[in-house]
Amino acid sequence: MNALLSGREILVVDDEALLRKRLVRFLESEGANVVSVSSFEEGKRALSSMPFDYALLDVHLPDGLGIDLLKFADGVSCVIMTADGGWEIAVEAMKQGAADYMAKPFEIQEIPLILARCASAKRSDRSRQHRMGPAKTEQGGDTLYFGDSLLELKEQLERILTADRRLGKRLPPVLLEGETGTGKSTFARWLHASGPRENAELVVVNCAALPESLAESELFGHEKGAFTDAKEKRIGLFEAADGGTLFLDEIASLSPALQAKVLVAIEEGKIRRVGGVSEILVDARVIAASNRRLKELSASGEFREDLYHRLNLLHALIPPLRDRRSDILALAQYLGVEIARRYRLDTFTISETGKAQLLAHDWPGNIRELSHEIERAIILGDPESLAFPALANVSGDLENESGDNSEWLNQRWRFPESGFDLETAIDRLIDQAIDQADGNVSQASRLLGVPRDYIRYRRKKRSEELGE
Repeated sequence: MNALLSGREILVVDDEALLRKRLVRFLESEGANVVSVSSFEEGKRALSSMPFDYALLDVHLPDGLGIDLLKFADGVSCVIMTADGGWEIAVEAMKQGAADYMAKPFEIQEIPLILARCASAKRSDRSRQHRMGPAKTEQGGDTLYFGDSLLELKEQLERILTADRRLGKRLPPVLLEGETGTGKSTFARWLHASGPRENAELVVVNCAALPESLAESELFGHEKGAFTDAKEKRIGLFEAADGGTLFLDEIASLSPALQAKVLVAIEEGKIRRVGGVSEILVDARVIAASNRRLKELSASGEFREDLYHRLNLLHALIPPLRDRRSDILALAQYLGVEIARRYRLDTFTISETGKAQLLAHDWPGNIRELSHEIERAIILGDPESLAFPALANVSGDLENESGDNSEWLNQRWRFPESGFDLETAIDRLIDQAIDQADGNVSQASRLLGVPRDYIRYRRKKRSEELGE
């Protein structure tokens, strides 16, 4: 049985009875559910009434052209079957949305390879749509600075990668825990990029940013008509990550019902789309992350105990930056190189005063806060002698004696002579609010006093401007 085709719904439209019979027999032996028809009208009715994953369409049918069925096949990966000499039609079919084509006569064993290409293209497209959508998680690099303080953690992760290479398929989940800003997303990207699935999809999901009403559809997909706005079939992010990695950031934000479905997907390698009846095999390596200890949440009933124990098989605890003081200066230099390059600076130097300020700070925002402070200093300060005056003012100038934070602006700050980018400042305030709210967009909107949709609009606009 072929894992790609098992449980998939496939439509075959061809007026050659013998070929249809061979196709049906082969596809069913691979685990697919197959509907076979011989005419344009039958194909049209089937596409309008059933949720197919794939369709094999012959070009020349007794009552029409198979290519014209593409307009009724929203969300279906269609493969055109054309006889010798039909290349022009095949090219036109691709322009109109066909996923691929096969020239008759063909070897029937080629079909899984063709459909695998279709599935890969659909996963890549779904992953791209997700990255461009409002639930997009901030992107980061896949390189890490471990430093002396993380050598033991690095050895632990490398042992996991060694086991991954031996196993190949059905990789066990990994749980990353650590405070907000410790770099859980970067660790997840490093694990993916360093492992056997480096060339496959990495799908990043901020669970805290998923609207509760749409979370199940986002993760597991839906069939056409499953709910009011389900105008076409859509694969979920588990399917988009099939053969690759699915990073579930802030997994504790998922509802108990969704946690149960995630557990089934990990345990059995099966999912079911919203409104679907077939179980679909998926092989997505799950990396989960939480800024709260799942063991404690499990003990208090806030997180499913069975899912916690499944995720906790391979567990990595990322220490806060305040416990890594021996690495702070080297890490600041490491982060600063990339930031300086982004701003087209060849060099930068952290002053002795700046070094003392970095070492004296407690870093409640961890590595994310450190990165922001370096960026601020490079933009507003002297790159040849960086200092971090904002760190010295955290408990002084930024709060008055009564502890009132209403006057939040450092009164000594002055606009630079070169001008000030208000749009960038707004985006940074939004990022700061989301960080403080641990990724919860609704809470961030309350902190900022703006509608939730405004935050989503700003983040989407920034993604589009960056071309992400």
